[in-house]
Amino acid sequence: MGFGTFDGLHPGHMYYLRQLDALGDELIVLIARDRNVKKTKGKLPQHNEKERLSAVKDLKFVNRVLIGHSSDYYHWIRKIRPDIIGLGYDQMTNLDGLKKTFPDIEIVRLDPYEPEKYKSSLLRDKE
Repeated sequence: MGFGTFDGLHPGHMYYLRQLDALGDELIVLIARDRNVKKTKGKLPQHNEKERLSAVKDLKFVNRVLIGHSSDYYHWIRKIRPDIIGLGYDQMTNLDGLKKTFPDIEIVRLDPYEPEKYKSSLLRDKE
């Protein structure tokens, strides 16, 4: 299972998703809610949550795509109980807290792909 905003899929997102896919048999991706993106990043994404969900759903190697819960960030983790959670190199989360809350789930931090070039905030600023 992986998480993200995925505001305009770019090679960095694809690298993250391919790493996630290699971790297990089924890839489940959670798309961040617009309101949660605004809360954490200070601005709304360029593409709304339905557009971002649709873009990730179009990827043939992704098995399931869900919209994140509006207030309970751990809702889908508790409901699905994935074997592995893959976090992006820049995802701000309390890794120790996540591991304590879900001790039976393997949590891995994935590698970046040219982060100085392929990062949504950098690409957005160039536009």
